Amino acid sequence: METERLPRKLAAILYADVAGYSALTGAHEDATHRTLRSYLDLIADGVQRHHGRVVHYAGDAVLAAFGAVVDALAAAHTLQCEIETLNASLPVQHRVRFRMGVNLGDVIEDRGDIYGDGVNVAARLESLADIGGICISQSVRTAVGNKLPLEYESMGEQKLKNIADPVPAYRVCMQPSPASPDSAPPARSRPAIAVLPFDNMSGDPEQDYFADGLTEDIITALAKNRWLLVIARNSVFAYKGQPVDIRRVASELGAQYVVEGSVRKAGGRVRITAQLIDASTGNHVWAQRYDRQLEDIFAVQDEITATVAATIEPELGTIEQQRVQHKAPQSLDAWDCYHLGLSHLYRFNKAGNATAQDLLRKAIALDPGFGAAYARLAYCIIVEMVYFDAEPTPRMLDEALELARTAVALDDRDAVAHFALGRVRLARCEYDSSVDELQTSIELNPSLAQAHCGLGDALAYAGGGAESIRHFEEAIRLSPHDPYRWGFMSYRALAHLFLEQY
Repeated sequence: METERLPRKLAAILYADVAGYSALTGAHEDATHRTLRSYLDLIADGVQRHHGRVVHYAGDAVLAAFGAVVDALAAAHTLQCEIETLNASLPVQHRVRFRMGVNLGDVIEDRGDIYGDGVNVAARLESLADIGGICISQSVRTAVGNKLPLEYESMGEQKLKNIADPVPAYRVCMQPSPASPDSAPPARSRPAIAVLPFDNMSGDPEQDYFADGLTEDIITALAKNRWLLVIARNSVFAYKGQPVDIRRVASELGAQYVVEGSVRKAGGRVRITAQLIDASTGNHVWAQRYDRQLEDIFAVQDEITATVAATIEPELGTIEQQRVQHKAPQSLDAWDCYHLGLSHLYRFNKAGNATAQDLLRKAIALDPGFGAAYARLAYCIIVEMVYFDAEPTPRMLDEALELARTAVALDDRDAVAHFALGRVRLARCEYDSSVDELQTSIELNPSLAQAHCGLGDALAYAGGGAESIRHFEEAIRLSPHDPYRWGFMSYRALAHLFLEQY
């Protein structure tokens, strides 16, 4: 008996999901549930206005279908702008923000619902979008062309979970809302970094794949640092094989920093060099050479990628901190306050910590959506209690928890936010929750050395034994010159003490 084939059709799919919903409900459960309905009603109305229909709701997620792809993308863009307008009237801790994915593909229609890869791709693209942003597939980009007054940034080919073939994806460039004359100064843009294609110095064109793969992996690894804007693969690979003037390329790409390097293979060995360059001066900020055996070429690629990414992040942080040291106080914006605060935190003394807290609170006042500032302020409060004799009162512990939860709610894909929440949980002796948050931090950014140190510490207190030592050693390997290196080593010593390895 022949199985009846379910009807299929081509449809434009919009998938929207709340960013950091579990953290929002954990921090402000009643308020979040009360306000979520108004957001869902807003989305349903917007979908209808753009000639689509809401297929179903799944808790905090919405699936909608459109007959025209232009309508789907126009709806997504309009809705994100309207959601930002709604958020502006609410306290930051009560704001609900969405990620959206749009795809054009074949779907199965059954009993009013839709299924299939067309829907699955839209849902996976949603997870790639920025908070408050939209991610679209190549099929949408091609179909829309220049029909909408939007700009797009290529994200290269993306490997999506449970989707067989890589999907070329694009980020829709969201224009910021015009500021009112008396509004706070806008936050300065994240610094941009471009990773130029590594040169294959082996004289063997067959080895291009290794150099290209290393470049792509470093781009991906650096992009996990949410405070960095990493230039997309397609943009930087346009310079492959060309003689490069760093300042010109940086200007064309809009990058403040450039990474370049080379790969040379000989026999069973490979030599990899990498340099970080400040494009404004052309000066080398950092350079390193790696010599490795090639028993497992992919293991070598993974090791070098993690090490380069982990080293570059604190180097760039140091530059940003030095840049704002001598700025006039009245000219500091939220970004400046944040990095100036970190520079005082890294002095690791009582006065520096107090100044860091003041600056981070100012950063939050200037930009209430600056998640990393909440995370670092929460960490400062914990440091104050652990190192500088502040009494660990319930009020301080609760404030730190509230700040860290807000950081996660603002950006649930920020590894630093989960790191801060994990450290707060540890200070509250909530060991299992601490381990969970720090493991999430590492999943989001495997090169974040601080998160490995934090997880090692949490495991030591939770009875994790030898596994805790491994994470301290990974932190030291990833970032041997990190400002927190003293912590990596002292906490590792404490873990050995717990294990009676005197």
